Amino acid sequence: MLLALYLLLALSALLTYVLYRNLNYWKLRNVPQEPPHPFYGNLVGFRKNRIIHDLMLDYYNKYRKSGLPFVGFHFLQKPAAFVIDTKLAKHILIKDFKNFTDRNMFHNERDDPLTGHLFNLDGKRWKEMRHKLSPTFSSGKMKFMFPTVIKVSEEFMNVMFELVPAQAGSSIIEIKDLMARFTTDVIGTCAFGIECNTLRTPVTDFRTMATKAFTEVRNGPLLTAFHFSFPQLAKKLRVRKTPEDVHQFFMNLVKQTLAYREREQIKRNDFMDMLIELKKTGSFTLDSGEVVHGLTVGELAAQVFVFFLAGFETSSSTMTYALYELAKNQDIQDTMRAEIENVLQQHENKYSYESIKAMSYVDQVISETLRLYTIVPHLSRNALNDYVVPGHPKLVIERGTQVILPACAYHRDEDLYPNPEKFDPERFSPEMVAARDSVEWLPFGDGPRNCIGMRFGQMQTRIGLTQLIRNFKFTVCDKTEQKLTYDPKSIVLSVNGIYLRVERVLL
Repeated sequence: MLLALYLLLALSALLTYVLYRNLNYWKLRNVPQEPPHPFYGNLVGFRKNRIIHDLMLDYYNKYRKSGLPFVGFHFLQKPAAFVIDTKLAKHILIKDFKNFTDRNMFHNERDDPLTGHLFNLDGKRWKEMRHKLSPTFSSGKMKFMFPTVIKVSEEFMNVMFELVPAQAGSSIIEIKDLMARFTTDVIGTCAFGIECNTLRTPVTDFRTMATKAFTEVRNGPLLTAFHFSFPQLAKKLRVRKTPEDVHQFFMNLVKQTLAYREREQIKRNDFMDMLIELKKTGSFTLDSGEVVHGLTVGELAAQVFVFFLAGFETSSSTMTYALYELAKNQDIQDTMRAEIENVLQQHENKYSYESIKAMSYVDQVISETLRLYTIVPHLSRNALNDYVVPGHPKLVIERGTQVILPACAYHRDEDLYPNPEKFDPERFSPEMVAARDSVEWLPFGDGPRNCIGMRFGQMQTRIGLTQLIRNFKFTVCDKTEQKLTYDPKSIVLSVNGIYLRVERVLL
């Protein structure tokens, strides 16, 4: 009994010491930091009553004028360098990328294969997968998928015309749900080759499982914090993250789709087709001499899974926030509609990959939406070796330290974007973009590890918005919130719903 007591005391003392060292990580290195909570770190209130965007913006504004390139931060239990200076951000993302290639995110391909996707992978595994997938998202491949997206958008317009009958004058519509149904059908078709028909049947297994993947965790918030804080240990302990029903649904769907296409020799020129070709590839050699192998079924499923999640949520939210701002700014909406008509007249009144690309003001509206409503709040990197901050020889980001780049805070910095709360697409005119450093706008990241699906996301957003603005006029109504309410449980910027008045435009 006495020995057991001594062991318990020794273990308690060790745990106390480890917790003390962890919580005082930055204080012991003379780096400023707000005192972290023992469990939540500097994210107190997250998933309860505050969204992570506000937490990061407040933290950034507290130190924005400090003159420091970074300050201390605890992302739950994990010490992180919170980057204030965008010049340092450029070094991390581009100039010194070789030292910050990894994200150190939890992934466990053996026990939880859907976590083994490109966003989570590190090191050689990330490099190989990026090399395999990059051709899949080329401009040529986007042109192949363009008609598929157009077809879904035409069905979207049919649904909209039913919701806004000509004789009714106008209708009050909750647009977030509609946008999500549109992008679910687009991604479901392009990723899986499945006619989800979510536009006409809002409640489907596809939509339900996608929502669960964003909002639910497998074993509660405590284990989720463990995933984030100790990803390597969690992997060694063979912990799983994906909810079991989500895992079963997507794995079975991928296996069934693979078997059907290979058996029937079906070709659709979609994302699944391209991945199947990679699966068939035995191996090939990179210019560096490294041998890259084809995809396994688990790897293929993981890439389809993340493509679906990233494409459905980010694009639908972007369209939702864009329509909200266009409803409040009729002059901008009118300018956008005039450009759409002008460009289409120059292209035989047809939607084509070239005509959509030619709509520069539409792109400005989308870019400004992504600035003001940054869907993914921050970028995360991990230092592979000790890194002396350029211009600050006494400041070192030690090996293994997480680095947080608060994109949502950069986007609302009044020194970078004067009057940052104002929706102004002119910020993204060619002249303004040329005068701005690329790292000051980070909705898709920057550098070699930027978002690989950026072209596809922009394409489906352009198509959806241009179809809507060409055919309908959006205005605010009594049910439109002046200040949006966001979901604190979501890891991305997600609003519960937005109501707008919609009426037809006579073409």
